[in-house]
Amino acid sequence: MKKILLFLFVILAVAADKERTTTIFMIGDSTMANKDISGGKQERGWGMALQCYFDDNIRISNHALNGRSSLSFINEGRWDSVVNRMRPGDYVIIQFGHNDEKPKRDRHTDPGSTFDYNLAKFVRETREHGGIPILMNAVVRRNFAQKPLKNDDDEALRKTTFKDAKGLVEGDSLIDTHGLYRVAPRDVAKRMNVHFVDANRITHDLEQGLGTEASKKLHMWFLPGEEPSVPKGRQDNTHYNVYGAHVVARLLADALCEEVPILKKYRTDADITVDRHGRGDFLELSGAVEKALANSKQETTIQILGGEWEQPKLPKKHRIKFILREGATWK
Repeated sequence: MKKILLFLFVILAVAADKERTTTIFMIGDSTMANKDISGGKQERGWGMALQCYFDDNIRISNHALNGRSSLSFINEGRWDSVVNRMRPGDYVIIQFGHNDEKPKRDRHTDPGSTFDYNLAKFVRETREHGGIPILMNAVVRRNFAQKPLKNDDDEALRKTTFKDAKGLVEGDSLIDTHGLYRVAPRDVAKRMNVHFVDANRITHDLEQGLGTEASKKLHMWFLPGEEPSVPKGRQDNTHYNVYGAHVVARLLADALCEEVPILKKYRTDADITVDRHGRGDFLELSGAVEKALANSKQETTIQILGGEWEQPKLPKKHRIKFILREGATWK
């Protein structure tokens, strides 16, 4: 009888383990954060798109928020909220710097001092709760300006229009704006033997490789009349649009899998993702299908995240494959 009970216990334990998903928590600033998508808004954080590149065995829990630094994230109790949700085996991606640089007292930290201390706190407390910390440095700003405009607050860029930055002279070389804030996370990672992803180098190589003009397509950089949600246009070289967030999320998903090889088996990469909450390339299935049919010469995989959907009527000869995730179903 005891052997039977032990056998049943093992079977139940294995089944429960298979049902358990691993959570990747994300803490950081607006370049990573989830965004308001009402009214057709196009801004996205790269962390908002990350779920598209991992299957349903990985759950992305994005706690990054606009305007936060490592200091304000702690002082507002947001870090405590993450710690209380964490389970052994979960991961925490830690990426700050954009707002730690700012002069406001409620946000500012110093690299080599208070910035490093806060990063070490995140690492230490993640480990104390059985989690696995992953440090990243800040993604680059698109700064090709020969004489950069003064910017004490990235968040204020959302209030600008295209004409607010006219006359800006740009060169061919991307110029760093983070200084020692991009070095500190690497130093802390080395000192504490922590996983580290050089997001600054990865995004630098991306933007520099695209060049002055093509790199604008990653950001909230629109001419007047080009994008309905910002009719007067915008020149925001910090924040990503839908396309940019997905390009960066895909690159950083690859980098995460190289740094933490066990994540490779959960990596997925559909051609198009549809999600009503704004994590995908499209909010509605019709737009994804239209794009796929326009590329009729190649097979297109469309993954759908959650919800109930009307199955589209397709021509007899099509090359579209659907993947239903997060409980998504056809009506």
